[in-house]
Order: sequence, then C-alpha cells, then structure tokens
Amino acid sequence: MKKVLLIDGMALLFRSFFATSVYNRFMYTSNGIPTNAIQGFVKHMITSMETFEPTHVVCCWDMGSKTFRTEMFDDYKANRPAPPQELIPQFDLVKEVVEAFDIPNIGLAGFEADDCLGTLAELYREEAEVIILTGDQDVLQLIKPNIKVALLMKGYGNYEVLDENGFYEKKGLTPQQLIDLKAIMGDSSDNYPGVKGVGEKTATKLLMEYQTVDGILENLSALTKSQRQKFEDSLELLHLSRELATIKCDVPVSCELNDATITIDRNKVANKFDELEFKNLHGFIDKVC
Repeated sequence: MKKVLLIDGMALLFRSFFATSVYNRFMYTSNGIPTNAIQGFVKHMITSMETFEPTHVVCCWDMGSKTFRTEMFDDYKANRPAPPQELIPQFDLVKEVVEAFDIPNIGLAGFEADDCLGTLAELYREEAEVIILTGDQDVLQLIKPNIKVALLMKGYGNYEVLDENGFYEKKGLTPQQLIDLKAIMGDSSDNYPGVKGVGEKTATKLLMEYQTVDGILENLSALTKSQRQKFEDSLELLHLSRELATIKCDVPVSCELNDATITIDRNKVANKFDELEFKNLHGFIDKVC
C-alpha cells in the first residue's frame, strides 16, 4: 500500500531553529547566511523518511501571517513575536532544499500549513496510509481511519504516533472532539479565549458527558449555576473559538500523488548541500538514496 508522509514544514523549521539558537549556534555560510534551522530541518526530514519508509512525501508551509483566521479575529496569534532576524532568510532557502529532494512544497496565501495538511490528508487517505509529521498538538484533530499523526518528541527520530485508538486512550475523547475542547478552553498560544474560567479538566468532563459544544449548550440547565453562567457569558466567543480551532480540510490546494513519489537525485541534493556549505549532512543523503 502507498504510504504518504505529510510534513508540517513550519513545525520542523521552528523547532530546529530554537533547538540551536538558544546556544547562539546559527551556523553561518561564508556569505553570512544563517542555516541552523535548515540543517535541523533536513535531519528531521531524513530521519522521519528513514523511520516511516513512505512511498510519497509532501511538505506544507504557512504563507505569511495573514490568514482567514486573522480576518475573523484580529487578536488571533497577535501575541506571537516576530520571527527572529536569523530565521527570516531561512524561510525561502529551506523550500529550495526541499525542492532539491524533488519533494513538493505546498502552501496557500490566506491559509495555514495545517489547512493544507488537512486537505491533502483527506485527499490521499482513500488510496494511501497517511502519516502527518508535526510538533503541533492541534493537528491531532485530523486523525481518522488511514490518517495517523506523528508528534515530534525530544531529539531526532523520537515520535509519539497516534491513531484513533491511541488518541482516545490518551485524551478520553475522539480526535474530532479536540476541536470542541479547544473551543471551550481557548488557546493561549493562538491567543483566542474560549469560555472564560473553564479549563481543560472541566471541558473534557463536559464533552465526555455531552459529546459536543452543541450538546453542552442544549443541556445548560443540567450544568452547575457557575458553569451555566460562564457559557452564557461567552457564547459568541465560544462559537468564534470553535471556528478558529477547526482545521479546514477543503482549501483549494492539490498535489497529485504521483508528483509526491520519492525520487531523490543524489547529485542534485549534494550540490544544494555544497552550495549551503552543509559539510556534516552529506552522510544523511545515503540514508534515503
């Protein structure tokens, strides 16, 4: 059976950047271009290909900070600092490196990488097993038959791979209920509020009992007075938060499965590595060639 590895490029790039920048290791080329994030990204990408042995690979990216979510809610991700100066030139360069592997780069202005991952996963799961590689827990909502999520753990080659059963064992909820969980408890990293005063524990308990946000709202009279008040005070924000939390699986991106077949030209990759002065990464090419 075909096996597609969908890579959350932003998650890998940011993780790789901060893993070394904390020690001020930016690994400049002789032209003064920092490459620390790209080098870490390449190690993560190749290690995951070695681990999961996919037949096809696609890499998804954010295309700027303005999306339909920021249009819906001005404060969405507004608490995020601007990317560090040393990371900025690496956004375009990393895509060139992915291209050198003949792996498609997919992204669409107005949407996040997550939306591209969700759309392609939905597209491919009819004919392939799909593994989404990310460090972002939000992506767990995409788990369903033929779609697993591999969460990056510390170091290289360490993953927590979750399917529907694994997610249920971990959370006591279905992956789909994660959207409603986030709608209720909000998300401080994405900067949307949810229901003020209701945390993960209470939200999980309510969803176990009433299944969905709609189920909870239909049973407000059964909630404690304090809980009922909190939901009534936050109704508008609750519905908004649910929309913000939902990964769209129908955005207008496509990538034919055939275009994502792994066909790595060793010389092409080696030339790109030489251009960026990746002295220590040539051995990695052998792992996937």
